[in-house]
Amino acid sequence: MQYLTDVARSKDLLKVVGHSVIKAMCDGEFLMSRKWAVGGHDWEVHLRPKDHSEGHERPVTLRLVLISEARGGDVKAKLSCRLVDPTGRLKPSKENSKSHKFYKSGDYSGAIQVTGREDLEKSGYLVDDSYTVECSITVLKKAPARNTAAAAAATAMDRDAAMLPSLELHRHLGELLQKGTGADVTFHVSGEKFAAHKAILASRSPVFMAELFGGMKEEASRHIEVKDIKPAAFKAVLRFIYTGTAPELDKKGDGGTSLAQHLLAGADRMMMLRNDEPKLVK
Repeated sequence: MQYLTDVARSKDLLKVVGHSVIKAMCDGEFLMSRKWAVGGHDWEVHLRPKDHSEGHERPVTLRLVLISEARGGDVKAKLSCRLVDPTGRLKPSKENSKSHKFYKSGDYSGAIQVTGREDLEKSGYLVDDSYTVECSITVLKKAPARNTAAAAAATAMDRDAAMLPSLELHRHLGELLQKGTGADVTFHVSGEKFAAHKAILASRSPVFMAELFGGMKEEASRHIEVKDIKPAAFKAVLRFIYTGTAPELDKKGDGGTSLAQHLLAGADRMMMLRNDEPKLVK
């Protein structure tokens, strides 16, 4: 999917305290928000408690003002607003919005009516002589153009990534070993039983390949006895075969060292060690 455009959006609350005093302001006077950075540009929101441009009603209105330079020729943005109840008792009022194209610093949008002043005073949004307006600024951004070479390189990277094995593979194999689903061989180690899968063992160990599919007596057997290794170490070896990890090597103390020695001996016996895989360091 190709995105031809993108947007940056930011939302904040403007709280107006002292409504009864603010009514003494002259028509057209406004309250100014702090500087608001959205979409790489700086903005202000001007709240007019008595907008003289709307006739006799004198509603509460908002205007969006661009205070930074309009880089790239013009900036397209939208201001949305609604009354909210910070206590959550009332649902937000109907949202009103207005879009505008800004050409230079100081440009402002048309007025957006938040509410009629008389309606505000009768509503439940005015509490303790204060009310709160939720404002949202949305700025249109053009999606960056991709040249042919970059697009081809990205496509190649996506293709190569699709060919990589899933990073979740080791986890899935570990869960398969733990649950034993579909297991077709059982190892008996000093009285304990371990279910496993012949195909996975054979794919990871030449010893198992020979024992399970090479004509040896174990090939047709579903039960194999393993000697000279402790059950805990054999369990760790199986996990090492399925997931390539050996958490037991991280154990501290003599117990951990002894178990690690058995693990490495078992892995060595099964021809599983490689130069880049864990080794015991004393």
